[in-house]
Amino acid sequence: MNSFAEQFPVVFSALNTGFLQTLKLFVVTLVGAIPLGLIISFGSMSRFKPLSAAVKTVVWVVRGSPLMIQLLIIYYFPGLVFNNPVWGGGENGRFIAACVAFIVNYACYFSEIYRGGIQDVPVGQQEAGIVLGMSRSQIFFKVTLLQMIKRIVPPMSNEIITLVKDTSLARIIALQEIIWAGQAFLKGSQGISGQIWPLFFTAVYYLAFSGILTLLFSAVEKKLSYFKV
Repeated sequence: MNSFAEQFPVVFSALNTGFLQTLKLFVVTLVGAIPLGLIISFGSMSRFKPLSAAVKTVVWVVRGSPLMIQLLIIYYFPGLVFNNPVWGGGENGRFIAACVAFIVNYACYFSEIYRGGIQDVPVGQQEAGIVLGMSRSQIFFKVTLLQMIKRIVPPMSNEIITLVKDTSLARIIALQEIIWAGQAFLKGSQGISGQIWPLFFTAVYYLAFSGILTLLFSAVEKKLSYFKV
């Protein structure tokens, strides 16, 4: 295959397959990290000091070390240290390991955003809820949560858009996401080698995906603008 017209359908199909893997990693990460981050934030704000100290230490370690290192450790550590390759050697195993690494990493980042949003709600409003006879759970869901959501949308949207690009790091454990698919045509794939232009097309996928998310979050912010804080 020498001409661009002959190569493009092959490349486009491979990039679509890689992007589907990228999209799956993105979605699974959000589904796992958003609730886990809230749980972690509760732990970091706990009045039980040993628990809060332990959670804050874990968050500090995760946020302070590169995600790439975390991917390598999570994927290779069980097999090399315990001689128990829990993830297996297939694509599904690599995907699960990548999901675990991304969920833990982003949950720690989200937890700090949650914590800041919760602590930014005036204490007086929570005290007013107590005076009105509301339970702690009612105060959280009916008073604190609504105001927290308004505050955390901008920083959360930044982290989620960053996640779109960070998914490319999964290729460090040979997960065949979109950049892996594009780079394969440099080394030789499906009769095509020495071609760099597929990598430029991977950037188009990222730009389009990030653009859609940016518009979505802008709409969410406008929707919440009625709620002044």
